[in-house]
Amino acid sequence: MATVDECRQALHDLAAKLAANAEAQGHLDLDRTLACRITDLDTAFHGRITGGRLIDIADGDDPKAKIALTATSDHLIELINGKLDLTRAFTSGQIKVKANPFDLLKLRKLL
Repeated sequence: MATVDECRQALHDLAAKLAANAEAQGHLDLDRTLACRITDLDTAFHGRITGGRLIDIADGDDPKAKIALTATSDHLIELINGKLDLTRAFTSGQIKVKANPFDLLKLRKLL
């Protein structure tokens, strides 16, 4: 099981990757709040996806977030490090994503 600090760092690493991708791909029309809920640590983080970037990452849940990712700490780390395929993890139930279907399509472009 990963720690809260490792999960926090993984989200910041993801933010850095998305920022680099945003530069290469140009502007993506997506502006949504994001909640990341870590089930085995009973903790959550929230932030905002805008222009292809993940910004304002903070501790705590956002129950009104437009996009919600739920996973265990290990699955989150594996997902962000590219060791877990997003589609396979989603279809197998290892992670859960609640979002508008059109937002999901846009999110795939980010990764």
